[in-house]
Amino acid sequence: MAMNGAYDPMLAAAAHIHIAHWRKNLPVLGGEARVFAIDLLGYGYSDKPDPRQYEVNELYNFETWGRQLSAFIEEVVGEPAFLICNSVGGIAGLQAAVQSPKLVLGVQLQNVSLRMLHKKRQSAIQRPFVKALQTVLRTTPLGKVFFSQIATKRGVKNVLSQAYADATQVTDELVECILQPGLQEGAVDVFLDFISYSGGPLAEDLLEVIQQPVSILWGAEDPWEKVEWGRKLQHYPTVEEFVAFPGVGHCPMDEAPDLINPAIMKFVRRHITSTVQP
Repeated sequence: MAMNGAYDPMLAAAAHIHIAHWRKNLPVLGGEARVFAIDLLGYGYSDKPDPRQYEVNELYNFETWGRQLSAFIEEVVGEPAFLICNSVGGIAGLQAAVQSPKLVLGVQLQNVSLRMLHKKRQSAIQRPFVKALQTVLRTTPLGKVFFSQIATKRGVKNVLSQAYADATQVTDELVECILQPGLQEGAVDVFLDFISYSGGPLAEDLLEVIQQPVSILWGAEDPWEKVEWGRKLQHYPTVEEFVAFPGVGHCPMDEAPDLINPAIMKFVRRHITSTVQP
């Protein structure tokens, strides 16, 4: 287990869209650590149980994904690990750390979702309109029509071109990586259930109670999760750093791996000597 006089850290990347989104990170990090990646239930090539067999948001929620990550660490990784997460995956990572503190050594958030449609962020005037729209999309054919407009090469490329500051990074390979899982049976129902999810925890709720160290990285040109909003998270007690990357968008691990891979290992190595004993 020893490597270069240190001890190999265990990392698990939580993928909200698809683990292939970490394809520029896993081989590099794997040279310095034991690294795993997991598609959250309903996403990527994971199973997609029909949410219509449950109450709304009963299945696809952060409590479920937190338990999934904890079980993965316990049953597959086999020992405590650091969680490295982007976007919505960041909430799942924080949830796992809070639910299973003995299994999670630390969490790195990369442009964590701020959940701007959460009911706590909606005004009293907005709430009935947002809920009505969510209900219509989830329960009528309009939802599948909406999804069909996104789940195409053109639709995915348009979305990614918004998310990435550097349009040259939105390659045909990336578009296919993101699109193909969305064409799996059941993907549309998962999508429509999740966009109706305005409850559950915010990052702030979990950062108030998490005990493990937290690192926050942020692509400063993210059009969805503004960097000035993200900076507000750096004041929680266990957040030890907030690092912004100019010229990078919502998915920094893919858009700027040469910057992000060292930042991941820097965070992990700060803590590995104190968490792993000879």
